[in-house]
Amino acid sequence: MRRALALAAPPLLVVALLLGGWQWFVTVNDVRPQVLPSPLRVVEQGWEFRDVIWANTVPTLQVTAVGFAVSLVLGWALAILVDFSPWLRRALVPLLVASQTLPIIAIAPLLIIWFGFGLLPKVVVIALVTFFPIAIGLIEGFASTDREASNLLRSMGGGRWKEFRYVRLPGAMPYFFTALRIGITYAVTGAIFAEYVGARAGLGIFMNLQKNSFRTDLVLAAVVVTATISVVLFGLTYLVQRLVIPWHAKERRRA
Repeated sequence: MRRALALAAPPLLVVALLLGGWQWFVTVNDVRPQVLPSPLRVVEQGWEFRDVIWANTVPTLQVTAVGFAVSLVLGWALAILVDFSPWLRRALVPLLVASQTLPIIAIAPLLIIWFGFGLLPKVVVIALVTFFPIAIGLIEGFASTDREASNLLRSMGGGRWKEFRYVRLPGAMPYFFTALRIGITYAVTGAIFAEYVGARAGLGIFMNLQKNSFRTDLVLAAVVVTATISVVLFGLTYLVQRLVIPWHAKERRRA
């Protein structure tokens, strides 16, 4: 607990200083709320409209969960196939890299045309945004396996599958959780962007409507909710990591 507080104290202090400076600037310069509301106004209006914000937060969370789950399944499946087939690694990894050059802002409207305004286009957008770090993280993790451990297992009669299960998979897990932290933050952003393109409800729709109504305070309130979700999901990855690979934390403390 003390270590967690020590880690959290510096960023919280910086945030408090930034918010204090923001509040002071808005108050001293009498800035209009439509241009830049004060932090206190953002909190007050966010609390007043909490029911509406929550009603739009739930669809965003649902889309994020479904899209990221699809990304995880596809990322794991592709990484395992690539690990068992060097030919697939040479064939697919360059294509994965090239896929990140595709402008999502141009593809997203096409997905709406092809798949409509339902769940599928938003899931596809999230998968496109988060699939790359998950797949590449796992591929690199499998490739970084200790060769001496693999040779030892093979000398004891272990086949390729046992090598993967007992050596390559555990060795890749730290890489996976690093990629997971990157992907989960992208997932929330991807969900918001997908809602901007086309959705009936969600934080993206809420922010777009409030922007058109010049309610900058409610836009920022939704931004705070989005950032909070991202931070919470990011922190949960550390908890899951400690449960799945507890030995990794012990090794890092010894190092």
